Amino acid sequence: MARRDDAPASGRRRGRRIAAVAALTVLSGGAVGAVALSAHGRDQQPKEAGAPSAQTTAIVRTDLADSRTLPGALGFGGQTVVKGTGKGSLTRLPKPDTTVARGKPLYWVDDRPVMVFFGDTPIFRTLDASGVSGRDVTVLAENLRALGYDTGPAVSVPQKAGSGKGAEPGTKLTPALLAALKRWQHDTGQQETGKLVPGEVVVVPGPYRVSGIKTQLGDPVAEEVLTVTSVHKSVQVKVEAQDAAPIHKGDPVTLALPSTKSVPGKVTSVGQTVQGGADTDASGAAAPATLQVTVEPVDSASVKDLSSASVQVTFTAEKREHVLAVPVGALLALREGGYALQRTDGRLLAVKTGLFAKGMVEISGSGIKEGDRVVTTS
Repeated sequence: MARRDDAPASGRRRGRRIAAVAALTVLSGGAVGAVALSAHGRDQQPKEAGAPSAQTTAIVRTDLADSRTLPGALGFGGQTVVKGTGKGSLTRLPKPDTTVARGKPLYWVDDRPVMVFFGDTPIFRTLDASGVSGRDVTVLAENLRALGYDTGPAVSVPQKAGSGKGAEPGTKLTPALLAALKRWQHDTGQQETGKLVPGEVVVVPGPYRVSGIKTQLGDPVAEEVLTVTSVHKSVQVKVEAQDAAPIHKGDPVTLALPSTKSVPGKVTSVGQTVQGGADTDASGAAAPATLQVTVEPVDSASVKDLSSASVQVTFTAEKREHVLAVPVGALLALREGGYALQRTDGRLLAVKTGLFAKGMVEISGSGIKEGDRVVTTS
C-alpha cells in the first residue's frame, strides 16, 4: 500500500522538474539580443538586446573598396578585313604577325608594292590635278608630312566652302603636295608619276598587325585580301548592362594572368551597344543584356609572352580610405530602424553605415573609436 501511495508523489516531483526546465528554457529564449545584419543591410526582426556572446571584434581603421571580378579574354582585339581595289593579280603577301607600318608595302599586285597610309578615308579617285580638295587629299598630305616630306603650306577648305567642282571640305591639292608625292615615290622605288591612283595605297586607321590571309597568290586583288588587328593586346570583358554604369574609360583595373601574377590595367572603352537580353541560350533561358568593355594592361611587356589567354579583371567601383569598419556580422538591425553595435557590456551604440565591401562595412557615429571591441557573429 505504501508503494502505491509513493508513486503519485514521485510523479508529481518529476512533473515539477519538467515544469522548471521548461520555465528555464523560456527565460533563456527571452535573453536573445538584436539580430545581426546578414547581407548589405537586409533587415530582420530583432529582439531586445541581452547579454553579448563571447565572440567579439575590434573596430578598425582601414581602406575599403567595392570591387567586382569578371572573366575576360586577352588577345589582339577584333579583326578588320582589308579589301584590295583596282586590277591585277596578287604576287606577294605578308606573313601573319607582320606589323602594318605607314609608308611601307603591305602586299604586291603585278609585282608593284601597295603601300600603307594611315587615315579614315580611302583613296577613291586619282589625285593629279591642283585645286581639287577633299578628305582623301587630307590623308595624302598628313601621311607625307608624317614621313618627313615638305608638302608646303597646308590649304584647308572649310565644311561649307564653295559649290563648284572639287570644292569638297578637306585639304586642297597643291603643286607642292604633288611634288612631295613624286619624291616619296622615287624614294620608295615606285613609278615616279607624281599622281596617286586608287589601289596604289591602302588606308588603315593606324598601326596594325596582320592576323590572317584570306586569299592566295595569283588571285585578283579586288577582293578580301587579309585581316588585321591592333598591335596592342587588350582584354574584352562582357559586363551586364545593369552593372556597367560605374565603369568609365580610364578607370584603373587589376588583371590576374594565368600565371596568377597580377598586373595593372585601365579601361580603354565601354561599349554603347547592348548585346543579348532578348535572345535565349540553349536551355531556353534569356541571355543577360551585356556591354563589352575593353581593358588594356598599363605595361604591354607584362603580357608579351601571351598571344591569347583567359584572365580575371577586377573593377573597383567605389573606394573609401582611412575609414572605421567592422565585419558585417557585427551590425545589429534595430526594431525602430537603423543599425547599432553591441559593446561587450551589452550596451547598444547607434551607427551609420557606409560602403559594404568584402564582408566589412564602413561605420560612423558618436562615440565610435578605433580599437573598441564589439560583439560579432562572424
